[in-house]
Amino acid sequence: MPGLDPFKLTGIVEKQVTRWRNGVLERRYYRFRGGRWYGGIATGDVVGCNLRCKFCWSWRYSYYGDKGWFETPESAFNKLVSIASKYKYRYLRLSGGEPTIGLDHLVKLLEYIEETNYYFILETNGLLLGKNIDYTKTLSRFHRLIIRVSFKGCTPREFELLTGADASFYEYQFKALENLYSQGLKPCEDFYPAVMLSFSNEETYALFKKRLASIHPALSECIDEEYVILYPHVKDLLRRNKLVPRIAYDPSGIPDFMI
Repeated sequence: MPGLDPFKLTGIVEKQVTRWRNGVLERRYYRFRGGRWYGGIATGDVVGCNLRCKFCWSWRYSYYGDKGWFETPESAFNKLVSIASKYKYRYLRLSGGEPTIGLDHLVKLLEYIEETNYYFILETNGLLLGKNIDYTKTLSRFHRLIIRVSFKGCTPREFELLTGADASFYEYQFKALENLYSQGLKPCEDFYPAVMLSFSNEETYALFKKRLASIHPALSECIDEEYVILYPHVKDLLRRNKLVPRIAYDPSGIPDFMI
């Protein structure tokens, strides 16, 4: 039986988590917070994703489209900058769900950030960037943007196991890197890969690195390695899916806090 189609799911989710008001695309958020990731970053957690990852720390919000409240790009920008200013952070981001759903909202937010001294880290699964080269063309015009493409496993089989999406969609994550590179963005500087390794082994990780190097040799050298953090609600989700991580971390001492 084939897995879910993340592009069809995108259309469903987008109708739930975005809305046009007075010519502006609003997006659902469920919190704004500060944290010490990346050395200090202000985060807006958005509702809705086009994958159903079985280890997701925000699954209570990313799975569903009726949570949270709507923010305009300007109001989200102001909240992010307020946190960053208070704690003297250099970085801003959206997290929780998939930020490229509702691209117009993201683009307008980036336009505000472009006029500041902050950098925005786009954490994305890359699927929509791989499917639509116009997305990468649009994003390539921003100079205060760093794109982190987060791979869900090291092989198509791992991708399907971890996300519920059909294995055939895994290649779109690599295509995202190819599209970004084709637009003149610099590997490891303007964009870089991350990968969930809690369910991988040395053999599949080696295959993953080889595939990255075929796009650009530097990409295999700047991988951000991700591992499951065993928050109580994450352990609950793992149990439901009968999934056991090979490597995972206890959340005590994890450097993050909520505003």
